[in-house]
Amino acid sequence: MKAVIQRVSEARVTVEGEAVGAISGGILVLLGVEKGDDERDAAWLAEKIAGLRIFEDAAGKMNLSVREVDGAILAVSQFTLAGNCAKGRRPSFDTAAPPDEGKRLYERFVELMRATGLPVATGIFQADMKVQLVNDGPVTFILESP
Repeated sequence: MKAVIQRVSEARVTVEGEAVGAISGGILVLLGVEKGDDERDAAWLAEKIAGLRIFEDAAGKMNLSVREVDGAILAVSQFTLAGNCAKGRRPSFDTAAPPDEGKRLYERFVELMRATGLPVATGIFQADMKVQLVNDGPVTFILESP
């Protein structure tokens, strides 16, 4: 699994002009599922994201997790993270998980994030989504499950 995570002061996802998920502060997670990924990958990412210290403490150092700042998670499925742009000009999606498996593991990731006690908002799997965010910092990281 691949995730792009961004520390945000606000983020929202809309489908056909209607907001389907929004947070006022925390982490936006763009999640891509690839062939061979399983529940262990989802669990690893959920635990890593919940505990990652990317928020500033009183001294201005990245020393606090999303839990410690009472933040939330906005999880959005991002099929294109499985894209390979190494050859030619059109990305290849050969490594992307089939849609049913991608949806199952995305939903499992969301379930595991919620199990951490964090508030979690989501997009809609396979929908044409518009994501708006205010990247705080900017702070952006790329995570890949082992």
